[in-house]
Amino acid sequence: MWPESSENQQQQLRSGLTTGCCATACCVAAAQALLAEKQPQKVEVLLPRGQLVELEIIAYQPLQGEQGIRTATIKDAGDDPDVTHGATVFVELRLLPDTGVVFKPAAGVGTVTREGLVLEVGEPAINPVPRQMMMDHLHKAAGVYGYEGGFEVSVGVERGEQIALKTMNPRLGIMGGLSILGTTGIVRPYSCAAYIASIRQGVDVANANGIQHLAATTGSTSEAAIKAQYQLDEMALIEMGDFVGALLKHLRKVPVARLSICGGFGKMTKLANGHMDLNSRSSSIDFQHMALLAEKLGADAPLLEKIRAANTSMEVLQLCQVEDIDLAQAVCTQALLVAEEVVHKTQPQIEIEVWATDRKGNFVGHAQSQPASGES
Repeated sequence: MWPESSENQQQQLRSGLTTGCCATACCVAAAQALLAEKQPQKVEVLLPRGQLVELEIIAYQPLQGEQGIRTATIKDAGDDPDVTHGATVFVELRLLPDTGVVFKPAAGVGTVTREGLVLEVGEPAINPVPRQMMMDHLHKAAGVYGYEGGFEVSVGVERGEQIALKTMNPRLGIMGGLSILGTTGIVRPYSCAAYIASIRQGVDVANANGIQHLAATTGSTSEAAIKAQYQLDEMALIEMGDFVGALLKHLRKVPVARLSICGGFGKMTKLANGHMDLNSRSSSIDFQHMALLAEKLGADAPLLEKIRAANTSMEVLQLCQVEDIDLAQAVCTQALLVAEEVVHKTQPQIEIEVWATDRKGNFVGHAQSQPASGES
C-alpha cells in the first residue's frame, strides 16, 4: 500500500498512485506472465524515491497471434480530484528479438503533435519518468528470468480519449488521449501537480510556436471573455485555474512579450491580497482588505461597514458600483502590482495586465503595466 498524505487537513487525506506507476505495475505483471508463466494478483513497484508500493492486477489477456499479453490495473488517485481516478490503465507487452524497450501508444493514450513538450513530435504521450520506471522494471525482470531480448510497451487507458477532453491535452497538442504522467509515482491530495505541469506545458508549447501574447484565465467564463477581447488563438490561452503563482514563476524561466491575466472579481481580490493559490482551501476573500481599498477611493463609513459585513465579493462590487466607487479597477491595479513583483524580478520587459470579470463574463476592471523607463 502507499503512504498517507501528510497534508494538514481536518481529516487525513489518502494519497494515490500516478498513471505512470499504474503502467509500470502492468509491465511488471506482463513480464512475469511472459517470462515466468506467472499471473500474480498483486505486484510491487519501486518508486523513484525508493518506496515500494503494491498494486492489484485485474486482468491478463494473451494477444492473439503474438508473443505478448495485455495486463490491466485500476488507477486510484486517493483523495485527489483527478479525472483519471478509477480509470483502467493497461499495457500490451510484446517480446522483441533485439534488446531495448520501445514505447507505443495504445487506445486512450495520446500522441504529441506540437513542439514545446518534453517529448518529440510523433512520440506517445508517456513522460520521461514513467518511461524510465517501466524500463528499469523490465530490465530487472529480464535479468531475473535470463531473458536477452527486448520489449515493446504499448500503454493505454480505457475511455482515455473521452477523459482527455476534460484535460488540457488537446490544447497542448497531445491528440487522441491522455498523457502517462508522474515524477514520484505518488499523487498527493490537492497538490494538483499534474495541473501545474499542464500550465507549464501550455506556456512551453506557446513559446515553442512563437506565441508572445498569453492570456491566463481562472476558468471558462474569463477565458471566453479574454479570447473575444483579443481574438486569441487557442494555443495562447492558458487555463491556470487557481494556480497563478505557478504560472508567474514559470514565466520567469520562459518569458513572453505580454501576459493578460483574467479572472472573476473574487479571484482577483485574492491575487490583489498577495495570494498565489486562489482556491478557497488556501485563501479566502478578505473583506477588510476590500474595505481598505474602497476607503482610499473615498468610500464613506456606512459603505465601509456594509463591505465588511458582506457575504460575497460580488455583493461588495455592487455596493461600490452604486456609490461610483471603482473598486474593481483598484483591485486589478493591486493585483497587477503583485504579479509584477513576481515576474519583473527577472523579466522586467514582460508587459502584464489584469482583467476582472463578473459572473456573466463582463469586464468590470482592468489595469496594465506602464512602459519601462526610456520606452515610448
